[in-house]
This record gives sequence, C-alpha cells and structure tokens, in this order.
Amino acid sequence: MIVTSAVRHAAAGSAALLFVLPVPAAVASPAPTAPSVSSVSFGSPASALGEPTPPARGHVDPARLDRRGVQVQPLAGAPRLPSASALSWVVADASTGEVLAARDAHRKLPPASTLKALFALTALPHHDPSEQHTVADSELTGIGAGSSLVGIKEGYTYKVSDLWNGVFLSSGNDAVHVLAAMNGGWDAMARKMQEKARSLGANDTHVVSPDGYDAPGQVSSAYDLAVFGRAGLQDPAFTRYCSTRYADFPAGSWSYGIANTNRLLTGENGVERYPGLIGIKNGYTSNAGNTLVSAAKRDGRTLVVSVMNPQEGGGYAVYEEARSLLDWGFEAAEHVRPVGSLLPERAKAEADTRAVAAARDGRDGAAAAPRAEAAGAEPAKEARPGDAPAKDAPAKGTSAEGASENSGKPEKGEKDAPVRSAPASGSPEKDAAAPGASGPDGPARDAVAEGAPGTASLGKDASPAAAPSGASAGLPLGLIGAACAAALGLWGWRRRAGADTGDSVQE
Repeated sequence: MIVTSAVRHAAAGSAALLFVLPVPAAVASPAPTAPSVSSVSFGSPASALGEPTPPARGHVDPARLDRRGVQVQPLAGAPRLPSASALSWVVADASTGEVLAARDAHRKLPPASTLKALFALTALPHHDPSEQHTVADSELTGIGAGSSLVGIKEGYTYKVSDLWNGVFLSSGNDAVHVLAAMNGGWDAMARKMQEKARSLGANDTHVVSPDGYDAPGQVSSAYDLAVFGRAGLQDPAFTRYCSTRYADFPAGSWSYGIANTNRLLTGENGVERYPGLIGIKNGYTSNAGNTLVSAAKRDGRTLVVSVMNPQEGGGYAVYEEARSLLDWGFEAAEHVRPVGSLLPERAKAEADTRAVAAARDGRDGAAAAPRAEAAGAEPAKEARPGDAPAKDAPAKGTSAEGASENSGKPEKGEKDAPVRSAPASGSPEKDAAAPGASGPDGPARDAVAEGAPGTASLGKDASPAAAPSGASAGLPLGLIGAACAAALGLWGWRRRAGADTGDSVQE
C-alpha cells in the first residue's frame, strides 16, 4: 500500500510538472548551404572564368589519358561521339577541369600559334594595357620567314593593348617579338613559358620559339593546349583579347582594321560562327598543320576544346571538328564519367585527399553520435575539410586576313578561348552521402562530397533533422527524474505529518 501510494504521487507530480514546464524541441542545426559554382558568370569578353576550382568528388585515374585512341566513359543517354580526323583532341569542362573525352591527349605535336596562349599567360600580367612602348629595330630581328605579321614598324610607339590585339587577332609574330623584348628577351621568355607550363601541369610542352614558329624539338599536346585555354579564361584581360573579333591597329597618324583569324569567332570565309564562342587561339604551320584551342559557353556551362592537325577536310576542317566536339560536349556533359582532369597533379591529389577526409569524418561522426547522446552530452564537433598559311599579315589599310601565318601556303590551308570527378571505388560515394557522385553532376552534389558542414558528421543514413544534440535529447529525462524526486518528497512529508497528528492515511 505504501509503495502504491508513492508511485501514484510520483506519477501525479511528474504529469503536473511536465504539463507546466515547456519541453525544448530536439532540433539539429541546419547545414550551411554550399555556394553553387554554376551561379558565377564567366567567359564574357570583360570577365574571366572567375570560379574557384571545386574539390574532386572522387578519384580520376590520370593514366587513362596516357592510353592511345579515343577515351570516353559514356553513361545511359550519352550521345555518340562525332567522327574527327585530328591526330589529337580534348573536350573538357572549363569550370571543373574534367576531361569529358579525348583522343591521344598527351601525343606530342607541333602547336603552331596556339602556343601564343601560353605566351600570353606568361607575359600578360607584367604590363598595364595603357603602357606605351616605342619599338626598336633590334626587337624585330629574328622573325621567321613566312611568319604572320600585324605590321609593327620600328620607331613607332604602341600601347601594350595594341600589341596584344596584334598577338590574338592577327597572330602577329612581330608583336610577340616586341612583347618578349619587353619581358627580358627571347630566350628568357622561352624559359619563363616553360616554367609556366610546368606550374600548370602541362608536361608535354617544350618551348623553343615563343611565337609558335616551327623549331626543332618544339612540341605541345591537345591536353596542354586545353590547360592553357582553361587557365586563360580565368584572366579577364586574356578573355577580352581572345574574344575580340575586330580592332583598329595604329600606324603612326592613322590606323587600319584587323580581324581575328579564328573563323569560329568571326564567321568568315564560309565558316559559320559558333554561338557562345569565347575564343581562344588558332594556328597553322606547314609542319604543324591546323591547330585550334577554343572555348564556348552554353546554358551556364563553359567547355574548352583543343584540336590538333586534322587529316581530312582541308584547311577549315579544324573549325568544323571543333564545332562537332563542342556540340557533343554540351549534350554529353551530364551523361559521361570524366576520363581525366586538367588540374595539376598536386591539386588533384589535394582534392582526392579532401574527398577521402570527408568520407572518413562522416563515418567517425556517425559512430560517435550515439555514444554522446547516450551520455547526455553534445557530440564533439568534427574537423571541416577545406581549394594554310594564315592570312594574318595585313598590308596597310587591309585586314589581317591578307597575310600568311608561319608559312607561304595559300589562304585555303590557313588555320591559324571553372571538381566533378568520378567517385573512388569504395567509400566516398557511400560515406559522404553524395548520391550520383559519379560523372558530372550539379554543384549541390559537389558540396555534399566535399564534406559540407553539417552533413558528413551525420553518417550515411542520418539526416540533419533526425540528429538532435545530446543536451536536447537528455532534457526530458532530467525533468521526469526531478518530478519523481519532488513527488516522493511530498509523499514522505505527508506521511510524517499524518503520524504526528494521529490521522490515518488510507491507501
């Protein structure tokens, strides 16, 4: 009877206290929303790529691009690759650096004037566009026979921006020689370009002549040209120059018009303009054939395509093959697994490390949470993972189209612009809660695989709303215990009072 009475008092007291006192809801802090890289605009003539390189969602085998032949990993719904006769080509996402498909990506071939993209990456940052320079006769010596020229004259004064228009639009080797002289000289510029190429992870390129003129041992690859193009899009000045179609070039007291020799950009000589094309650089020599590195933007995605030496279709085939590869890339981007990356090996290794760390932290956080909650304590916060002869030499009063580039062939042969990777087999896809992480996916999935705060610590099967903190979960039990103690104390006090007064307590 006494025990029964105590239980009743405890239950009544508990109910009363729980009814009066509010019970805090068990909620979890919402995970911060990772920024979407696709929301950043880039590729316009006045702006650069501007997108930080997202971390890889998983490991991409770099050795795949060392294999001969076409490399592509199609998923369901992937379009068929177009036929291309080029000896080497690459299609890559300019934002993430993912290589969507390639043929003999690391085959070393003469680059012709596409090497001027590397020259610009090396020299552009060192002079203000408004800076003026008077050309000395010595700066125009050593220009190869048959080179494309913009028409620079010794003794004339030019703005640096005019010289760069001569490089990008007319592919002028004379403009390259002057700018090289302004940056330490010809040999020093070749060394600087070589160092720049290595810093970007472009290991196939060997620079002998900074203007791209044929020289023994001078080679690059479709992979390296795509690396140069992608890097250039992150520089607003580079992007502005390579996407300029027409400009006036000074000649003392007057000027003449020059046109970009990239037919996909201008739509001249029977080549249809490519919608959304940004640039980047075309080239031609009798030894290299036609080469091209180009970039285009469509529906918020920017692709970079490099094509080296088509074997069929004549002098303009390089443009049509680049067009078909761009079209394929925009259609296939969400339906293929990457076959490689344009990121330097160090950056790729760091990205893979971050992905593995995110997966490991996810497993550790999921295992620690139940123990912390059982103890009524808040779980410890996890560490957050972290980055034809080019008609390029115009006579006075003529377009740049009137001259040849690096050879004396007729116009017909001329040719001279922001990491989603496949997940590693194993844990990142499972443990970092990144559904569909293989292949190109949206930015939101990139954020999950990166280990966005508030996600990895919940583990594979938990959701943020279902994981209350330890203190919140333990509060109702503490209230019940306090209520029971108070009720038992009240019951004991009543019994003592009843004994003192001689009243009977009926149970």
